[in-house]
Formats: sequence, C-alpha cells, structure tokens
Amino acid sequence: MPHSLVLNLLPKSPIPPGFTSGKHLHALFLTLVSTVDAEMGDRLHANQGNKSFTLSPLQIVQQPRSRQASASTPLLRWTYRKPISSGTPCWWRISLLDDRLFSQLNALWLNLNPNRPWHLGPANLHITSILGTPQSTQPWANFCNYAELYERASESDRKLALQFYTPTAFRQGKYDSALPTPDRVFGSLLRRWNHYSDLEFSADMIDVLQPSYFDIRTEVATDPRSQFQHTGAKTDPSNQFVGCVGKVTFQILGQVDSITIKQLNTLADFALYAGVGRKTPMGMGMARRDR
Repeated sequence: MPHSLVLNLLPKSPIPPGFTSGKHLHALFLTLVSTVDAEMGDRLHANQGNKSFTLSPLQIVQQPRSRQASASTPLLRWTYRKPISSGTPCWWRISLLDDRLFSQLNALWLNLNPNRPWHLGPANLHITSILGTPQSTQPWANFCNYAELYERASESDRKLALQFYTPTAFRQGKYDSALPTPDRVFGSLLRRWNHYSDLEFSADMIDVLQPSYFDIRTEVATDPRSQFQHTGAKTDPSNQFVGCVGKVTFQILGQVDSITIKQLNTLADFALYAGVGRKTPMGMGMARRDR
C-alpha cells in the first residue's frame, strides 16, 4: 500500500543551507528506519536499484494568504540561501511504496517521542507529529492500496495532467535529460508500479500518449555549500542537478480500450506516491496529478 506521510518538524537550532535536501535528508530517513530495524536500514542504504521510498526537500510551513491561494499547491523549495532559523515550523514528506516497509516502521510512528532530538547535519530538530491521511491544509498526506488506486481510476478520462514540483530529470544513456516525454514520465511510473504492485501493466500502452499542453521550465538544484559559489567562481557542474518543473498534459489518442485508459489513469494517480524520474529519494521528481 503506498503511503504519503508528512512529518511536522521543529528545529531547535538553525539548519544551514545545503542540509535541507539530498543526502542529508536521506541519511535522516535511514536513521529513523534504523532506530526500529537496523538491518532494514542497512538494506535500504545498500539498495541501489528500485528504491521503496521517496523524500521531499525540507519545507517551511507557509500560511496561505487567501482561500484561493490555499486551494492550489505551490511549487516546493529545494534550495535555501539562508539558514532556517530555530523554531521555524517545517514539514517533510516521506512516501513508502512497499507495504512491508510501512508495517515495519509502525513502532516508529506509534511510539514517536516529540521531545527526542534528531540530527540534520549540525542541526537538532524534533518531530512534532506525523500526518498520514488527507488534510485540507496539507495535500501531500495520503494513502491508498494498489488495488484501490486501480479501482478508483477513470476508464474515460483521456487527459492526464501532471505537475512537477521539484526538478525532474530522466536518465538518457550516460547523461540526464530534463524533457518530460510520455515514454520517460509514464515509463518511470510504470516501472515502479510493476515492481511494487501485484497488477502488472504492459509497457505498450504508453505508445498512445502524446503531450497536448506544457508549461514547464528548467530549474537547477545546487548544493549551496559548494566552494565555487562561496568564492564567486563558476558553479561546479558536478554539484548541479538540472530538471524541469511545471505542468504537462498528456492526451490519450486513437482507438483505445477502457482498460488501457484506466491503467494510464492509475499511473497518473500513482505519481503522488512514486515520484517521477531520477533522485526521488533525494527530493527530486516530486509530482502529482493536476485536475
């Protein structure tokens, strides 16, 4: 059963730039896992293939300015230029694609000590609460098992709109490509769906998709601790991740049976949990369906 959990956090000391995404949040997640199952933490650390979890960059809690503003989900932040001050409410999304992983972490969720400090780089923070069900003020919290995702999916909706909230890119040979083509986007979702669900879909169905609308731009996720930035010199490309953010609508074209339409709609809905493309365990590729 895919779970999208939102952890509410309160830093007790400033969080420097460069510790709000990437390997530092990845390390914090593995620490959380290891507190209840050290062996599982080691397995997740060693697994370089299909990752059974995704992580968001650390987010500062923003108060909506109006009712209209709260109805939409803004792009997420993946880079900070200044430290996050002590006492600033933050949140962090963890999605779990494997039922066994969620159940094995039940002891962590149920016995959470809000007074226990956790370490994010040099900063200490407390986990004040965990959200696992849909919230009007937090659209990233949700859960749904694979069978229900499929059963709830539309059999007639031919427009599949996805919003990319953090830089999203795809492996193409030795290099990355930031262009979200149908085969890359839905191929990424399909691989994760077939790996973790018991309902296998055929890769051939992606051939009926074409982009019908796009409003995207390239964005760069850069490690602010890079010495090149501090000295004013040109940024080291090895510290950069270039991806796209924005919205793309994919259209199902031609004579397509209702089962195929339902499966493609399922994958679009699955994006909330699975993420898209590369480095999803490092905060990249966060996406969700836009209706």
